[in-house]
Amino acid sequence: MKEYKNQRMLEIFFRLLKGEYISLKKLAEEYQVSVKSISRNMTEIKEFLTEHRELMQNAELIYSHKERAYILTSDEFLKNKELFAVVKVLLGSRCFSKDEILILLSKLKKATTAQDRTELENLIRKEVYHYHEVKADCHSVIDNLWKIIQAIEEKRFLTINYYKMNRQEVKRKIKPVSIMFSEYYFYLIAYEAADTQLKAKYFRIDRIVSIMENREHFILDKKHDFDEGDLREKNQFMFPGEPVKIRFSFSGLSVQAILDRLPTAKIIEKDGNISIIEAEANNGRGLLMYLLSQGAWIKVLSPPSLIEEMKSEIEKMKQLYEK
Repeated sequence: MKEYKNQRMLEIFFRLLKGEYISLKKLAEEYQVSVKSISRNMTEIKEFLTEHRELMQNAELIYSHKERAYILTSDEFLKNKELFAVVKVLLGSRCFSKDEILILLSKLKKATTAQDRTELENLIRKEVYHYHEVKADCHSVIDNLWKIIQAIEEKRFLTINYYKMNRQEVKRKIKPVSIMFSEYYFYLIAYEAADTQLKAKYFRIDRIVSIMENREHFILDKKHDFDEGDLREKNQFMFPGEPVKIRFSFSGLSVQAILDRLPTAKIIEKDGNISIIEAEANNGRGLLMYLLSQGAWIKVLSPPSLIEEMKSEIEKMKQLYEK
C-alpha cells in the first residue's frame, strides 16, 4: 500500500513539473482514492519543496482560484514572453529541418506552464505551419553539430565529406577548432590536417554529408586557439580573409544598420547625411558582397586594394546589362 502511495505521489509531482494543473477532486477520481489522500500527497510535496528550496530552484506549489487547481511555479521556469522570444529566433534561423524544429519546440514548451503553453501555441501556429528550412545536404544539422563539438573538446581529427559552393564533393582531414552561427547557417572553422601554416578554413555544417572521427588527437599552440568573440567582431560574413581596416562613406537611410552589421564600425566624421565610417573586418568575398549590396549608398575610401575590387566587380555587373 505504501509503495502504491509513493508511486502516486511521484506521478503527481512529475505532472506538476510538466506544468499540469492539479485538481484534488479530479485526481481523487482518477486514482480512485479519497480527496483527503490526494490532499495529503500535496502537503508532502509542499513540505519537500520547502525543505529543498535551493535544489528545486525556489519552486512553489500554489492554489489557483481561477482554475480551482494547484500549479507548480518557479522563477526558473521560462515565462511566456521569454519562450516566445527564443522560439521566434529558432523559427527565424531556418537552420533546422521541420522535424527537428517541431521536436525542439515541443521540448521548450514543456519548460513552461500549461496555460502559457496553450497561449504560445496559438501565437506561433501559423508560423510553424509555414516554416521552410534551409535545404541541407546532411541528414541532421543537430547530429553534425554534436559530433563536431565533441571532436573540438577532445581535440580529435575528423575526416569529412563536404560539398563545396560549386557542388563538387571533396574529402578533407581536419583539425576542428570552433563553431559559429551566421545568417541561417552553422559554420565549422578548422585547419586542414596537412597544413603547416594553419590557415583557417570555413565549412558550412549543413553541407557536411559524412563525419568520421579519427583515433588520433592533435595539439595546438595557444596562439592558434580561436577567440570566437574576436572572430565575430571582425568576420560577420563567414568568408576567410586577412584582417584589414576599411574606411567608407555611407549616405543611406539607416547608419545604425551598418554599425550593427559591423560591430567594430565607428563614425569618425559626419557631413549632413553622409557618414564616414571606419571598421576592422576580414577582407574576404563576404565583405565585398555586403558592401556591394548597399548600392550607391556606400563608397569605399580605403584601402586601395578594396577600392579596386569594388570597381572591378561593378564593371562586371555593368557589362552584364550591356550585352
